[in-house]
Amino acid sequence: MYQTYSRAMERFKSEVGLKFQLYNSLFTSLPFHSIEKTGILLSLLLTNCEDGFLKKQSPSKIINDFFSKHTTYASDKEKLDLLFRFVQYAERQVVLFDALEDAAFRQVHDMNGPGTIKHLESKVMKNGDVDKLTAKLKDYCVRLVLTAHPTQFYPGTVLAIINDLSKALMANNTNQINMYLQQLGKTAFFKKQKPTPYDEAVSLIWFLENVFYQATGRIINYLKERFPESLPATNPVIKMGFWPGGDRDGNPYVNVATTLQVADALRGSIIKCYYLDMRKIRRRLTFEGIEQPLAELEKNLYENIFIPGMRTDISQKKILETLYKVKEVLIDKHNSLFLHLIESFINKVLLFGLHFSSLDIRQDSSKHISALNNIAAACNVLGDNYAALPDEQKIERLLNVQPLPPEVKLEDAIEQDCIDVVGAIKTIQYKNGEEGCNRYIISHCTSALNVIEVFGLFLLGGWKRDELTVDIVPLFETIEDLKNAADIMKQLYENEVYRQHIKRRKDQQTIMVGFSDGTKDGGYLMANWSIYKAKEELTTLSRLYNIDVVFFDGRGGPPARGGGKTHKFYASMGKNIASKEIQLTIQGQTVSSNFGMVDAAQYNMEQLVNAGVFNELFSDKEFTLDKKQEQLISDLAEESFNGYSTLKNHPYFLEYLGHASPLKFYAQTNIGSRPAKRGGDGKLNLSDLRAIPFVGAWSQLKQNVTGYYGVGRALQKAKENGKIGDLKLLYQESLFFRTLIDNCEMSMKKCFFPLTYFLADHPVYGEIWNDIYNEFELTKQNLFLLTGNSELMQDYPIEQVSIQMRERIVLPLLTIQQYAITRVREMDEKLLDNPERDVFRKLVMRCSFGIINAGRNSA
Repeated sequence: MYQTYSRAMERFKSEVGLKFQLYNSLFTSLPFHSIEKTGILLSLLLTNCEDGFLKKQSPSKIINDFFSKHTTYASDKEKLDLLFRFVQYAERQVVLFDALEDAAFRQVHDMNGPGTIKHLESKVMKNGDVDKLTAKLKDYCVRLVLTAHPTQFYPGTVLAIINDLSKALMANNTNQINMYLQQLGKTAFFKKQKPTPYDEAVSLIWFLENVFYQATGRIINYLKERFPESLPATNPVIKMGFWPGGDRDGNPYVNVATTLQVADALRGSIIKCYYLDMRKIRRRLTFEGIEQPLAELEKNLYENIFIPGMRTDISQKKILETLYKVKEVLIDKHNSLFLHLIESFINKVLLFGLHFSSLDIRQDSSKHISALNNIAAACNVLGDNYAALPDEQKIERLLNVQPLPPEVKLEDAIEQDCIDVVGAIKTIQYKNGEEGCNRYIISHCTSALNVIEVFGLFLLGGWKRDELTVDIVPLFETIEDLKNAADIMKQLYENEVYRQHIKRRKDQQTIMVGFSDGTKDGGYLMANWSIYKAKEELTTLSRLYNIDVVFFDGRGGPPARGGGKTHKFYASMGKNIASKEIQLTIQGQTVSSNFGMVDAAQYNMEQLVNAGVFNELFSDKEFTLDKKQEQLISDLAEESFNGYSTLKNHPYFLEYLGHASPLKFYAQTNIGSRPAKRGGDGKLNLSDLRAIPFVGAWSQLKQNVTGYYGVGRALQKAKENGKIGDLKLLYQESLFFRTLIDNCEMSMKKCFFPLTYFLADHPVYGEIWNDIYNEFELTKQNLFLLTGNSELMQDYPIEQVSIQMRERIVLPLLTIQQYAITRVREMDEKLLDNPERDVFRKLVMRCSFGIINAGRNSA
């Protein structure tokens, strides 16, 4: 293992570290104003930052000293102009680093090593476990659900350049590299207008077309080639999901028109992919009995995407009928020449159908409640006095409700959308197939009634109970909701009408669990532990009722939102946690970092596929943790939760975050269509604040509270109680616990407290700063005791070096951002109407782009 890491590290240093230094010199030719001078001055600023923070200087002093020592600038205007040029320069440096890491992916990662399909194949063949594999693949799949959650600041144009730049770097084509870097210099990184939900969808469809279509095809082709009898046509093993255009939770800009538009875009996109593949296939398959049906299929595909308003009678079934006939002729009459081309195409059509990616609908339970209450007030379809009824009586009425009279319309557009969208789902299923849109996710699901309310909305919208081809998916996210999840599902399983619905859905119930709000609510350890316990209880309950439960994990990029070593969590599960499918959200920087290129996407999808299959075939572990291990983690989680709750309940907690971080500026970054908070008023409170800006603000502050706070005091308490030996053993034996700790270390590796040391003596916020810093140091000290290491992330040397290099690139941006926040705050406190105040605010936002993009390997 050490030799493998050593070789990979040498490749990383030569292919990424060294080349970054070499190609960084090309930045002097970028079309910026005074670019050479900018590069030199930025290097000087970096040195000033490193020296200044060692001396515990504030960002303001470091920036002011830099201007006095190295420039003759006197006015804010001159200084701001240079600072913006620094931001531009550093942003491009981050892009170069991203592209270099992408280009070196195959050199740094073992594409045939542990966790890959190739490795799985060798293990299966060696042990003679083909029958076991066949049984597992009968209904096992990995579903990756792309979301538009705003944790990625690159516009689509820049993502495309990164992709092209990576390819040029692989080929060592210096001319192209120089040209793409110049293109970056003239390409805007800043979005002047917020994207619409449709814009977000189009950006992610780019990944579907250019990455997932190819990478998924490779995996399925390999599996079918090696295990032709093991992979049934009814189960493609990998499925894609999609939220932009369907996720209306907290986003008033998503409506039925948007949903239908995105569904059409997905349909058009996959048909375009098929058309381009078909053109390539026809260049080879020019044989008698084959050429004509393929020509007709190509014509049909063409007319569906390139002739305005044209929609021919095309379906997944009809495409497959043509391809199966061609395959038969190819085998019988043409010696199977180029058979692999047709088989590969068939695999893709089986996987993507005419929907490409299943569009999920999501809305908050409170919107369903208000919609139903207003429907009850507008007409008698729900009977008398509906809003005042107890839950049991509401459920009874909702399960037997008749369709809403067409003349009844609700004044509130979002409430009316709750009715209209159920009709839109039927339309999408008709055009794109059932998988085009067949899930409705309920955010903030706190009761069985919340699920039945959605069931009732479908009946009100004209669906019949025994024809409802939609899965209703409750989302449990807060610590309290996760505790109550099993009781809620028990009520639903025991409801005869809902149980019949599950039966029609192949006795399968999908349940979504979310990390982001859980971490915001209960801290890192308690959020992860609550999700684990909820899954365990829900698995036991569902098996009791003969229901296959499928868990859908709402995971973000950083460990504080469920990211990090995701596949290792799945690989650690015993049989006490249902693992029929692996479903998770892929969002923000995770899309571009883990799935930005075909090689990376293939590798990371294989890791997920392998995690579930390998664990089922080669692990005899009945339980993820034994009773003693569970008690150890439970005690840690409880102590951690108590500590985090004390911090969260500090009267100045949120005020501190707003004072020191760019939290107040999130809504103005124009990175996503969705507002930064759920509430409509201007007041900032923790319950309405979305997890993304909350976690992101701590990240840019370089304190990452939600990724470790409480862990240190929990380990300290265990040590005082004589449990540290047991925890060391747990760390060695349990992949689940080890992954928890590894992800915690990743969060801590990105902390940098010297950036905010100037707050240590602040009369109001000094207490909070010192508390957070002391917890960080306590956590680090106890983690070293637990792991036996002397550095954070010592067991992941490549990622450790990558983070260090990225953090050094953005150190000037962090310093500039804090300087700008301080200047804005000073002007606000003095009530100064300075015309440059808005420029400083813009500078804060611009710094955010480079800082967050540089953190892509948090995913």
